[in-house]
Amino acid sequence: MKRFIAAAFASGALFGLGLAFSGMTDARRILGFLDVAGNFDPTLAFVLGGAVATTLLLFRPVLRRGRPLFADDFRLSELRHVDARLLTGAALFGMGWGLAGYCPGPALAGLGVGSVEALWFVPAMVVGIVLQRVFARG
Repeated sequence: MKRFIAAAFASGALFGLGLAFSGMTDARRILGFLDVAGNFDPTLAFVLGGAVATTLLLFRPVLRRGRPLFADDFRLSELRHVDARLLTGAALFGMGWGLAGYCPGPALAGLGVGSVEALWFVPAMVVGIVLQRVFARG
């Protein structure tokens, strides 16, 4: 279990460093990417392109290993259809991302680099998570 926690921590730290290094903790970069008719900033396209290229190159070879390094098996989603709940969640995520310039990963990394925007976004995100769990039960 300690190896798993250490691996999770190292993965999260590497992800956060990558977000900070690429400037993705700055909400203005994201909003600049979404402002295609104004002050367009293509930085996010390069970050997304790097992520897609990495996935295309490594996804299948990693799955061929049979099992992850620090777990008993791979846990891939078994969802195979698009429903109203998924579309609603995606729409809410997109609206929040477009309005604030943050999604959860960069927001948490933003806290680590002292982003003022992250100081108000993360508590709002936590409230949203709690509300979703309350309404999902009821």
